[in-house]
Amino acid sequence: MTALKDRALATLHDWVQSESLRKHCYAVADSMRHFAQQQGADPDLWEAVGLLHDMDYERHPNLEHSPNDGHPFVAAAFLRGQGWSEEIIRAVLSHADYSGVERQTPLEKALYAVDELSGFVIAVARVRPGKSIHEVELAAVKKKMKDKAFARAVNREDIVRGAAELQMSLDRLIEEVIAALKPDAARLGLAGTAG
Repeated sequence: MTALKDRALATLHDWVQSESLRKHCYAVADSMRHFAQQQGADPDLWEAVGLLHDMDYERHPNLEHSPNDGHPFVAAAFLRGQGWSEEIIRAVLSHADYSGVERQTPLEKALYAVDELSGFVIAVARVRPGKSIHEVELAAVKKKMKDKAFARAVNREDIVRGAAELQMSLDRLIEEVIAALKPDAARLGLAGTAG
């Protein structure tokens, strides 16, 4: 582990007690690292952003989407106070449409694209017979996306918009996120019988 990843993981664990929210952040971090490696960006930086993006959600969920209170503004203020880079803080803010921070960089666009989708892919894996990420395929994810009752909290429009912002087909985005999560199946609780 790198110092940046260690620091991000420690911050996440200080702020988040919910195992499911931690696993969501791990999954987003896995996806971010995967995309950084593909784009020749800093995988440790991108992974840290994935770990930190929802660190304040458990304590300050901001379900009313206030444009200046709660998630992700509490996280941004804390991170700024701890000396984290503005690049990381901007990315955390930009993943919330209501923050007023427009996504501009590949880092910011990737976070938005993989956030909801990483959670959705996990949900699909959990309903596979072996409860394994190794059983998840593109067709299964696309079929579940059409089922509005399945994982209804996941905003499908955000997933589609995220792919468009990355200038990537939805199919490829889904396949890349599935691939990103497979190596971390055990930590995500998705190893099933195949891992």
